[in-house]
Amino acid sequence: MKPFIRRLATAGSALALAASSLLLASSPASAATSCYASSCQGLDPASTVCQNDARTVGISGWSNLELRYSPTCRAAWARLANGGPYGKYVTVSREDGNGAYSTHYYGNGATVWTAMVNDKDIKSHACEYRDDGSGYFDCTTSY
Repeated sequence: MKPFIRRLATAGSALALAASSLLLASSPASAATSCYASSCQGLDPASTVCQNDARTVGISGWSNLELRYSPTCRAAWARLANGGPYGKYVTVSREDGNGAYSTHYYGNGATVWTAMVNDKDIKSHACEYRDDGSGYFDCTTSY
């Protein structure tokens, strides 16, 4: 009887080990958080599922500034890809004034983005401001 129990324990341990490795293998895919509207406010879109269905809903005429929007999350954010040689502040703002986030682009060709704002039933827009004191700025259309 003891060899049977030993084999059973060994098989159980192997099964538990296999199951835990399956769980560990699937955890990175589920690492992105889910949010909706107000619960997205201030979150990084790259750490959420919002980036999966995001689309560009506004573009500035000045450079590569985009207003990005996720219909699943009902959230918006600004993204600037290769914004040229000038340093800039990139912002996203809700038109009701109850939410705005900013990030800095250093003129190095990198892609930067802001945190998200709740865009459910509220229009938002993205703007960029040169940080050289020139006063140059440009914004996307609202969405």
